Amino acid sequence: MTARGAAKELPLIVVLGLLAFGLVLAAVLDRWRFGSFVMGLALCFGAIFRLSLPARQAGLLVVRSKVVDAAVMLALGFGLVILGNTIPAT
Repeated sequence: MTARGAAKELPLIVVLGLLAFGLVLAAVLDRWRFGSFVMGLALCFGAIFRLSLPARQAGLLVVRSKVVDAAVMLALGFGLVILGNTIPAT
């Protein structure tokens, strides 16, 4: 992979890295509330990247139209953030 190809996928790498970190927090470290919050923020960052970057720089974050991609990621991201904040700790 060339340097240009790696830079093209940097937004996806950031989003997947944050998602993986949140998943480790939730599944391995049993910090599921904070983990779901981190995963929700990662999806919101993905939506911001998709809205702000042109399609050539957004890389594999481009699936459908810009509006549909951002709306789906924002809905899932806000849903995870709300889930992590509303369910009481035991």
